[in-house]
Amino acid sequence: MKKLLCAFLLCVGLTGCMTLSGSYRLYAQDDNGKLLTKGLEMTALGSGIYTTRNAMCRVYPKATVIIVDQQTGKNLDGESPYRCR
Repeated sequence: MKKLLCAFLLCVGLTGCMTLSGSYRLYAQDDNGKLLTKGLEMTALGSGIYTTRNAMCRVYPKATVIIVDQQTGKNLDGESPYRCR
């Protein structure tokens, strides 16, 4: 019972850490670094990056999606770059 409680608390704690907030800019590029979304500005708020990223991967199946924090201008660690399959 004690192990189950510890595992539950760990899962709840990790879920809280994965919550995203902020505004992000997303764009897709090919293997050579060529921008595929030229003239298209894609933005997402918080966890909306996953919906936007998945939509981009449907349009550009082998692209690399870059997710940039609009406030800091830095890539979103752990999520960017993302290679579409």
